[in-house]
Amino acid sequence: MERIEEDITIANDGIEVRANSRLEEDDDFDRRPPRRQYQEPVHLKVRKQLLTIAESPLKKTDEEIKSIATIVAENCEDDEIRGTFSDLILQLIIEQPLKIPFVAAVTLALNFQKPELAQEILTKATRALNEQFAAGAWREAKLLLRFLACLQGILDDNGVFPVLEELFSRAVDLQTASSEDSLGLEIVKIILLTIPYIMASHASGFEAHANSLLEKTDIIASTPHALEALVDPYPGSGDETGHEAQSVISLLQKQLQGEAVQSWELACLPRPWNTTSIEDGAEPATPTAHRLPPVTIPSTVSSNVRPLLPEVYFSVYADQGMETVPPASNIASLILRDSLVDTINILDYNRNATAKFLIDLDCYFSAETFVKRATPFDRLREVEAGKSTWKPEDVAVDAVFSQLLQLPAPQHKLVYYHAVLTESCKIAPAAIAPSLGRAIRYLYRNLDVMDLELEYRFMDWFAHHLSNFGFTWKWTEWVDDVELPLAKPKKAFIVGALEKEIRLSFAQRIRGTLPEPYQALITEAKEKDIPDFKYNSDQTPYAPQAREILRLLRAKAPDSDLEPHLSSIENAASSLGVEDPLVPSTEAYVTAICFIGSKSLSHVLSCIERCKDRLLALGPRSEAARRQIISSVMEYWAEKPGVGVNVVDKLLNYTILTPLSVISWALADNIGKGKVLTHAHMYEMVASTMYKVTNRVRQIVIARNQPGLPAEQVAMLDETLEKEGAQMKELFATVEDALVGVATGIVDEMAESRNQDTEGEALLRGWGERWLRVFRRKMAVEETWVREMLANQEGMDRVEGGDEEVNGEGVPGTLEEDVDDGVS
Repeated sequence: MERIEEDITIANDGIEVRANSRLEEDDDFDRRPPRRQYQEPVHLKVRKQLLTIAESPLKKTDEEIKSIATIVAENCEDDEIRGTFSDLILQLIIEQPLKIPFVAAVTLALNFQKPELAQEILTKATRALNEQFAAGAWREAKLLLRFLACLQGILDDNGVFPVLEELFSRAVDLQTASSEDSLGLEIVKIILLTIPYIMASHASGFEAHANSLLEKTDIIASTPHALEALVDPYPGSGDETGHEAQSVISLLQKQLQGEAVQSWELACLPRPWNTTSIEDGAEPATPTAHRLPPVTIPSTVSSNVRPLLPEVYFSVYADQGMETVPPASNIASLILRDSLVDTINILDYNRNATAKFLIDLDCYFSAETFVKRATPFDRLREVEAGKSTWKPEDVAVDAVFSQLLQLPAPQHKLVYYHAVLTESCKIAPAAIAPSLGRAIRYLYRNLDVMDLELEYRFMDWFAHHLSNFGFTWKWTEWVDDVELPLAKPKKAFIVGALEKEIRLSFAQRIRGTLPEPYQALITEAKEKDIPDFKYNSDQTPYAPQAREILRLLRAKAPDSDLEPHLSSIENAASSLGVEDPLVPSTEAYVTAICFIGSKSLSHVLSCIERCKDRLLALGPRSEAARRQIISSVMEYWAEKPGVGVNVVDKLLNYTILTPLSVISWALADNIGKGKVLTHAHMYEMVASTMYKVTNRVRQIVIARNQPGLPAEQVAMLDETLEKEGAQMKELFATVEDALVGVATGIVDEMAESRNQDTEGEALLRGWGERWLRVFRRKMAVEETWVREMLANQEGMDRVEGGDEEVNGEGVPGTLEEDVDDGVS
């Protein structure tokens, strides 16, 4: 028995040894079949390379260009590669303007290997250009023209110049029809922005053509536009401050004339095509020339996004003592600005991509254009004489602010530009934060002379930006301004910015970020989340009835239960000789609604919804009671007026209030000597109310211009437009009358005052002038917009009807008559 067990043990040991040996063999020799190697499809490889061209400073751009061209040339028989490549070229031109010279360089390199492919791209680009001209998409047309300008060296005859000449003739027609036309100016601007890319291309011998075209454009570009004063960002500056408004088109004309004298140096523009035709050790090849396909410009040009007023050059780095952005005298200022602004406005659907392009700005221009990224401002003095001190992050931030502070309005919602700056700061805080700090200080220094609308845009952005970075700012820099009177723009800015910060957070947190001198600006009352219900005090008139109204509203009682208490207040008011007894009953009713809804916006909206019928009935019964609704809301939220403005806005949406009642309450009932004009929330209330009215008119015009509408519907919309337009004019007239009284000092309380020449009243008159300028501009813009939209539609109808005499005609305008941290 023991012998058998021993044999079994030996046998098991042998099996275990053999098993272990097999496992060791498996470790030494992998018996699995080799993995299948994945080869990326060629069309995807080309797509990736083309999409990322010039994005990385670590890659040699000339090698990328040659690689893409070679792959496409070697696989040109593949329809998928061919189609993907040419379509992507056009897409990059329209969506990523910074890459246009590099995309053109790929096309030039391809022309040496497969000229027929280059001709195909030219044909598609020209076809797209014709479509953009027909649609009135002038930005897209400008970018396609820029691409063709970079290819000037492979175009027969005069290349792009005949197209520019034809465009100029259209601009002359428009300017002849109306000296206030803005589309003609935009066309001339496109011509001027195309010339530098022609002259920077590898074409030669076109200096005479460029100079001849500049002589022609000088007639339009150098003539001061009658409406430039309306969009001056510093209307109160005077000549001594150096803030003279310069129109972009006249500035561009002067810069190009200066470049012509310097033999078209254009140092900032990249020239990636200089290496595309030269192999190692070889002589430059002669490119195949192509005839530019026919370009058709409509005899009657139009615009799908027509600029209303001339564009003025604006920079937040104008007086630093050290050039961190190109000066206005240098062509680089507008070449860089134009490409960046187009990138920002085109990529509005992706703020992260926009921010990335801004950070990588230096990759898309010549190597000598900028200093190294994130170079401290103090170190710029150490830069060798003759070399650039321009900071790429300053140029990028400057471009965003040029849109954020553009008059009369930027292309997109302001919050988009806020988001771009925030994302840029998150991507590269060490580079962007100091640039934003200097921009903030520049704008703050110029608050006294800045356009009022721009001041409030700056305030909104400043508070919003700080909210994304812990509300930290070097408030000690402005501590001397805390003691200024509220009528001083800098003190008004500080107070308004802190109010907006509280709206984005809460008072106790904001108080904790401020130095001691600022503490008094945030009172204990502001720290209360829910303001007191004033009728809790028996000292307040009608307190018992108001408390009962509050109880019933909380219990969601029907209106019939409320009526006795409201009637009790009205009867008591009548016995006391109150002129309109509805006013005190309305005050108690609305104050109770505000108290119940003070927890959140949804609470107050729910309460307004329940009480809507009674609130709607108040207006027709008494205009004073309707205005009392506003008074009650703003009084309840006196310590947090931004919340009150928000509630008033919702009441407007419910049509419980009318725009006229809001404007009259703000600028007639409470105007006094004009002190209300210093409050940011009052401007917000008036501006948002006017926007609702003007936007309503615009929506009617857009609906009326829809093609294919029956005549009866057009007539109905015309009638509605006439009615709404009259109401809009009445509203602007109300604003005008109130503000003129303050601006001229003839408002009742000012006229009765004996110390009219004191500094305080002079400051208040200045606020009246600033408000007046803003709303006169808004009125002028709306009138012009409606007139031009209707005229454009009429012109299109005449063209469709066969009348060709509309070329260049326009309706003369009347605008002139209306005249680290986030920052460090």
